[in-house]
Amino acid sequence: MSPDMNSPIAPDAMRAESATPAPGPLQLANARLVLPGEVLLGTLSIENGVITEIREGDGVAGGAVDCGGDYVLPGLVELHTDNLERHIEPRPEVDWPHLPALVAHDAELASTGITTVFDALRTGSIHSRQVGYGAYARKLADELLAARAAGHFRISHFLHLRAEICSETLLEELAQFGPDDRVGIVSLMDHTPGQRQFRDMSALKTYVAKKRGMTDNEFAEHVAGLKSLQARLGAKHEAGAVAEAARLGAVLASHDDTTAEQVAASRANGVGFAEFPTTLEAAEACRAEGVAVMMGAPNLIRGGSHSGNVAAAELAEAGLLDIVSSDYVPAALLLAAFRLAEGWNDLPRAVACVSETPARAGGLTDRGRLETGWRGDVLRVRLAGQTPLIRGVWSRGERVS
Repeated sequence: MSPDMNSPIAPDAMRAESATPAPGPLQLANARLVLPGEVLLGTLSIENGVITEIREGDGVAGGAVDCGGDYVLPGLVELHTDNLERHIEPRPEVDWPHLPALVAHDAELASTGITTVFDALRTGSIHSRQVGYGAYARKLADELLAARAAGHFRISHFLHLRAEICSETLLEELAQFGPDDRVGIVSLMDHTPGQRQFRDMSALKTYVAKKRGMTDNEFAEHVAGLKSLQARLGAKHEAGAVAEAARLGAVLASHDDTTAEQVAASRANGVGFAEFPTTLEAAEACRAEGVAVMMGAPNLIRGGSHSGNVAAAELAEAGLLDIVSSDYVPAALLLAAFRLAEGWNDLPRAVACVSETPARAGGLTDRGRLETGWRGDVLRVRLAGQTPLIRGVWSRGERVS
């Protein structure tokens, strides 16, 4: 059963972006155009921000950009990235000025071929002596939306609220958002130790100890506190987050499903796609339930999960991979598409995993493929051996990198 891309999603009208004048006409000629289902040598034309013509042939008319046989792909669509948080807090306890951080994050993504991003912001805080973290999503969302409205960004930005089930203040923080915020995605994230992503407690200990410098006793106390918190509030927070996603008109995503039972529960909640299932069992259950499977590009490039979970390549080989996310390395997204293309011997299928399929999963139906009438988000790519090098990125026909 193929993924159900008709699961509840917000319409494109909820994805309003700042209205900026479209640039002049653009022609990319003598290019290997990666179209749905085929690669065609030809010319792609963009006018008023949309693709107006796709023409076969290697001719280069006056004024056109001669791509010299380079690939031209649809702009990449990113549903889940921690990159913004890295810019906001480049080191633990370092709060970087937010507008410069937002602009730097935007520029970095544009340089890697990402032309649409759902910026993941954590909702749900914990006040703990070991690992305490406060609320920030509402304030940062206001700054992000203001920067978008002012035209400060090169690419398209939407909101993705990471609903931390194992927290103290999740529902209070979600309540601060409304339909006017046009939240695109709400993901259900339960990072309670001993399950899902952190089934391997040794991996969790290594991660936390390295980042926070905990002693063994402090780590044990931290784990006990989180487990107690989840037991007390987990069910309430999950039900509340599902209701809040519906109120906001957002796509609902699961995170780190491990068992078939967890996938069935996610589907019952109305989940449209699954972020990073941790086992083959969960991925197979997603396929049976019609839930699209998303895996991380770093997992694919490294050959495995840093948390010891199922390898993205294994799911790709089994035909269980639908969407790829850059996760914590923006530059990994394009590289992962070409790695997938090698394994599948199918570049259009691989490119769809980082463009059209995530766009549709996020509720966007105007971008993600090279086709007349679609948004003019494109990138030009040249291969250096097996490594894709970006030669140009355009958003709505305007060069942004």
